[in-house]
Order: sequence, then C-alpha cells, then structure tokens
Amino acid sequence: MTTGTYLLQTLHFSGREVGLVYGTTAIAAMVSPFWAGRLADQHFRLERILAVLHFTGGLLMFALSTLQEFAFFYPVMLLYAICYMPTFALSTAMTFHNIPEPARDYPRLRVWGTLGWIATGLCVGGLDLETTTLPLRLSATASIFQSIYVLSLPPTPPLGKKQTTSLWLTGKDLLRDRSFMVLLIALTLICIPNAFYYSFVNAYLKDQGFKNAAAMMSIGQATEIAFVLLLPYARRYFGLKLVILMGASAWGIRYLLLSWGGVDLPLLVWIGLALHGLAWSFTALAGQIYIDEKVPVSLRSTAQGFIALIISGLGAFFGSLIAGEVVNWQTFGSKIAWSSVWLVPGGVGIFTALFFALLFRSPKRH
Repeated sequence: MTTGTYLLQTLHFSGREVGLVYGTTAIAAMVSPFWAGRLADQHFRLERILAVLHFTGGLLMFALSTLQEFAFFYPVMLLYAICYMPTFALSTAMTFHNIPEPARDYPRLRVWGTLGWIATGLCVGGLDLETTTLPLRLSATASIFQSIYVLSLPPTPPLGKKQTTSLWLTGKDLLRDRSFMVLLIALTLICIPNAFYYSFVNAYLKDQGFKNAAAMMSIGQATEIAFVLLLPYARRYFGLKLVILMGASAWGIRYLLLSWGGVDLPLLVWIGLALHGLAWSFTALAGQIYIDEKVPVSLRSTAQGFIALIISGLGAFFGSLIAGEVVNWQTFGSKIAWSSVWLVPGGVGIFTALFFALLFRSPKRH
C-alpha cells in the first residue's frame, strides 16, 4: 500500500516502473496456481507449504530493502511475489477446510487480517515511514515469524485424492456456467481500480498535502471490518447479484469522489477512502465464497488457484500496467494531474457495475 510512495518519492521510479513493480504480483498469480494449489490438493499439508513460502519471502523482502535500482529491484520483487501470492489462495482453502460453515464463519475470521492491516497503516502513517525502508524490513520480519506460527495451525492434509483434473480443466468446467463467466469478467475488471488504489492512492494523499497518509487509508480497512461482518446477512437478504452490484458501484463512486476532492474538499476524500470496505468486501470476498460453494471439496484449492490466475493474475497485471501508464500520461514535469487520473478507474468501476447488472443471473437462494 505504501510501497508506491517509497518507489516514487525515494527511489524516483517513474509511474510506468511503479506499475511494473506492482505487476509482479500479477505475474506471480499467473504462475503459482500451476504448482501451489496442486501441491496442496494432492501432495503436502497446507501449513507446511505456507511455512516454506513465508520464510523464503521474508528473506527476499530483506534483500529488497537494500536495493535502489529498478534493474535489480524488479527481479527480486518478482521472486518475492512468486512466494507471496500463493499464500492467499492456500490460506483461504485452509480456512474453508477447517471451519464448519464457510459462508457464515469465514468473514468473522477474515476481519482479523483487516485489523492487522489497520494497525500497520496507523503505525507506518503515524511515524511517517512511507518513504523509508523500514516498512519493507518490518514486512520481512513478520513474514519469517509467520512461517513459524503457521506450523501451529490445525494440520490440513491434501484435500483430495490424486486425479487427472487439471487447473485448466477445472476452469473450463466452471466457465461453462454463464453467470460464473460474467462474475469472473466483472471481478477481473475490478482489478483495474484496485491496482490504482494499492499503487497510487498513498502517493496521491501525500502529494495533496495530507498528513499520515497510510493512517488515513486505514479508514478503508476499518469500514472493511463492518462490511465483512455484514456480508453473510447482506447476501441472505439482498442476494449475490445485488451485493456484488453494490460493491462494483462503490469502486466507481469512490474514485469519482477522489477526483472531485482534495485538500480543499477533504470530506470527499475521506468518503472515497471509506468506500474501500464496501467495494472490496462485496466483490472479491463475496466472489471467493461463491466459488467455494460451486466446486467439490477435493478441488477447492485448485479452483481458488484458477480464480487467482485470472483475477489476481491477468486482471491485476493489466490493471497495474494501465495504472502506471495513466499516471505517466498525466505527469507533467514533477506534477501529477490526479483529478484526471482518478476518472479512469472511476469509469471502469461504473462500467463494471452496469455490465454485471445487465448480464448476471442470480443463483437460487438457499
């Protein structure tokens, strides 16, 4: 979240280079499902795979904190991302495996990750560390600690017997469902405004003169707690279609508010940041739960990996490239025309909401 500020203001990377650095997570998401989900489904316990990934990632993050040239920073960041990105799908599959009712219980557990995010943002922003290497080193330390802690979690054996079903065959079966395909396209499009958020919102806030930018962004995670907890009830009351429609609309509206707001209209900025909770929880998280319900238990890690491939991979990769190019396009000397920048992700969010509203068919409620 604050790495973009560090790269822009301390290492003086261009907008295009920042986009490429953030795109490494997308490349990793396209590579990792071919082996991580497969290993978890058929060969090794999930907690052991996670331990190896977190430990290796911690060492690579320490290395990143010492690098200053893009030519060296980029490949090490790519290696780190290859270790880091599989942990999302594997952790999700591990959690779903060990809780009785994922649709009800998962949001309550996911809240703790959000609390950790808030604490980190308050610490980094409050101490004004965005432009230093300390967040990278703290991240590395936390990753190594997590590699030890994860071994204390409930043993999660391979979730399915050996079978010939591949990642692509699983995806092919899922894509035969029209509504699933529409949902997948919508979530992929949402990766574009999401890339703008993680790459450039912190830099925008600091450039506008707001103090404690990382701490300000924590309001998005604070509202995320509320909407994560509300998700099971909202889904039961409104249905999946309206829930995701609200989330997609929030992505568009929040960027329009950032475009219109600024240090002279701080309320619009605060509302735009606060809408992150609704936008993320009612799209990405709702989609994860929906996918878990669509596939058999023996293929859940593989299915989550397929979704990571398409959304966190292809979607995030092009989202990061688009975000970097838009910022480059709207950079004039040392100034960035942020009001124009935010119109792009705002427009994508509104378009996605309309696309989803017109083409998605709601599943039957249980």
